[in-house]
Amino acid sequence: MDNQENPTEIVNKNTASEDDRHFAISIKSLVSSLEHMMADDNISISSNCCIFRNPVILSCHNQKAFAPNGFSVGPFHHGEDHLKLNEKIKLRYLQGLLRRSPNPKEKLTELLEEITSLEGLARECYAEPIRFDKEEFVRILVVDGCFIIESVRKHSNEVSKEPDDPIFSMACLMELLNHDLVLLENQIPWFVLERLFVLTLNQEVPGNMDLIRLVLQFFQGLFSSDTIQINSDQYRSHKIKHILDLLRYSLILPIRSEKYTEKNAGWEPFSCAAKINEAGIEFSRKRDYSTILDIKFYNGTLDIPPLAIHETTETIFRNLISFEQCYPNCDPFITSYAKFMDNLIYTTKDVDLLTEKGILNNWLDPDDATLYFNKLYNDTHVKKFYYDDLCKQVNEYCRSWWNKTRYFYMHNYFGTPWAIVSQIAATFLLLFTFLQTYYTIVGGVQKPIRGSTYS
Repeated sequence: MDNQENPTEIVNKNTASEDDRHFAISIKSLVSSLEHMMADDNISISSNCCIFRNPVILSCHNQKAFAPNGFSVGPFHHGEDHLKLNEKIKLRYLQGLLRRSPNPKEKLTELLEEITSLEGLARECYAEPIRFDKEEFVRILVVDGCFIIESVRKHSNEVSKEPDDPIFSMACLMELLNHDLVLLENQIPWFVLERLFVLTLNQEVPGNMDLIRLVLQFFQGLFSSDTIQINSDQYRSHKIKHILDLLRYSLILPIRSEKYTEKNAGWEPFSCAAKINEAGIEFSRKRDYSTILDIKFYNGTLDIPPLAIHETTETIFRNLISFEQCYPNCDPFITSYAKFMDNLIYTTKDVDLLTEKGILNNWLDPDDATLYFNKLYNDTHVKKFYYDDLCKQVNEYCRSWWNKTRYFYMHNYFGTPWAIVSQIAATFLLLFTFLQTYYTIVGGVQKPIRGSTYS
């Protein structure tokens, strides 16, 4: 019987020299290695995972929209050099919170013990391993969580502000805080915030607002300059994951009950605001609404809730879109809205038109506002587009015979003031020519013929 090659030692003897034989692959060793790697529990993703690093393909479009400028929240950005200075403000807020307790040291011990019991569950909420040990991680959660709670309480005047409070006396710090609290990478689990909130609640003060109302009131005006009524009860049946998720719920819950057709084969875009306006589409500022997503089309009019455009607009939308892209089975409501608005806004002419109609409350230069929605949803994957039917209605209206004709004349003959003047002049010239011809013919018929006699 011929000697057989050992199947666990593979080497091509025809091509390999004696010096290369030591590079032979051990299949048996590879099998053992891979089995060991697959047995590692760290390769599985927890069902509680809801705080992610932003995908590079999304963050590369504008890295400033994803990174904290003044305050770290949670472990991802903790300890970064440019954020260390404001750690003192967090400790000051924690100190103020504890001083309202009859026994500050006992209260601090209670907070740390409670969050320690949640440490393992909180760790599962992050999509990548946390570099801090258990003790340091608990400290971060308590300090950052109490800082957020104290901030929203001060904002609502449930807690008095000191005259020298750095956040509420310095406009730049409040702007930084508004920006940093909505970042996907800068979150701590909602259940941690809730536990800290309940443990630090002053039972002697009647009429305290719940945490949901306090946070939503803190961000009032983030999406619209209009005051929208906050109903905390509608959030009770939903498992809020963090502040960014709460803000998303504030937008989608009012329309989530509506029926949408799932679309898997793309969508039917329409032209920008200025062009469809030339085709007969009118724009109206929606008066009665509870979310900016509630866009309707009827009788040739797009009824759109007003949107505030300011320094934080791009940041909040990019992070909401990133969350929808990362969180499993997350319906892309915000991504759909971004696609719709990007389709509607192409040039500053579109911004000017929508601003004139009261749909955009633009605090920025029109060029900057245009850039906000251009490419906002690039490199995203959308299985469902929730404005698909609305877009089809707009296109069908624009494709009607009368509106196509209207668009043709508006676009080709009435696009500029001189074109309008020339068309009016040509119309009058044609009218005068017709009248002159008419009266010439009529006058010739009625004139008596010379030399004719009648018997």
